[in-house]
Amino acid sequence: MKIGLGLYRESLTPGNFRFARQAGATHIVAHLTNYFRGRDPSLSAGSETEGWGDCSTDELWSYEDFAGLVKTVRDNGLEIAAIENFSPRFWSDVLLGGPDRPAQIEGLKRLVRDAGRAGIPCIGYNFSIAGVWGWSRGPFARGEAMSVGLDLAAIDPDLPVPDGVVWNMRYRAGRPNAEPVKVSTDELWQRLGVFLREIVPVAEEAGVVMAAHPDDPPAEALRGAARLVNRPEKYDRLMDMVDSPSNGLELCLGSLQEMPDTDDIYEHVRRFARRQRIGYIHFRNVRGKVPNYHETFVDDGDIDMAEIVRILRDENYDGVIIPDHTPEMSCDAPWHAGKAFALGYMRALVQNAAALGPSRTANSTSTQRQGS
Repeated sequence: MKIGLGLYRESLTPGNFRFARQAGATHIVAHLTNYFRGRDPSLSAGSETEGWGDCSTDELWSYEDFAGLVKTVRDNGLEIAAIENFSPRFWSDVLLGGPDRPAQIEGLKRLVRDAGRAGIPCIGYNFSIAGVWGWSRGPFARGEAMSVGLDLAAIDPDLPVPDGVVWNMRYRAGRPNAEPVKVSTDELWQRLGVFLREIVPVAEEAGVVMAAHPDDPPAEALRGAARLVNRPEKYDRLMDMVDSPSNGLELCLGSLQEMPDTDDIYEHVRRFARRQRIGYIHFRNVRGKVPNYHETFVDDGDIDMAEIVRILRDENYDGVIIPDHTPEMSCDAPWHAGKAFALGYMRALVQNAAALGPSRTANSTSTQRQGS
């Protein structure tokens, strides 16, 4: 296993690369969509009408963009593990089933080819209309550390998506009197099928893994749109739609644990690792489930993270794990301190994986498999 760090666009700086190396990371997962534009990368779901911000002027990323990023990261002593998330402007009609879908699909194919040619091994994505939405921010973690959580009873989960917004960002100006977006489960899976059948063969040729993130939050529906991967078995459905090593998972442990019907996250993680389709892992902990949960420090939630490492060790997972959202610590650098705590904990587990002893869930998983 390798330790990585996710960095947002404006955080892809020499100082943060040094920070990553100092904390023991060897790989970077880069977000090229600029969610923050000059603001600190503080945990937030954004505003109800504009989400995280405006991406309406984003230009499709090119080979030169990817090659420059790979070189910069390597010049700073690290390697690129993945790009995380497309700009919503690049694939708004892929998600919405709109008239520009064919042209946007062709743009995504070019992007994937350019990424592979530049040495980007993986692209994470989240096939979602509402995106990451519905959080509240507060002192929810240990020691009143600032974190985020979901309380569906405290929000209006049916609040319509504003026109011109998808995946929690504005991709074009809104139109007056536009009909609210409504997307059923069947429609969303049909659109995913179009995307996978078009993109995965290109990704396979380019040597790129397309890694799907589960829904966050994994509710049944939000803002008039169904959610896609809001149960663990739906990951299997996604992989089976196009059976290819390039059709993989961005395995978010926190999102899996938040799912209301996930009784045994360890069995699911073992199954996914055994399929060898994990692009990379968001190593995040949480307390509670939909409709009410809070994100916690990595050592303080409902998931036994040492058991996760035992499972990954036993299944010979040699990919990258990164901290996802981390609670912010009370100091002059709250984001960096939270990440440093998570990275140190992760590095200790990985360095001592062989000494963690046998998996406590291995026998039950094996028995279930033999009896199935």
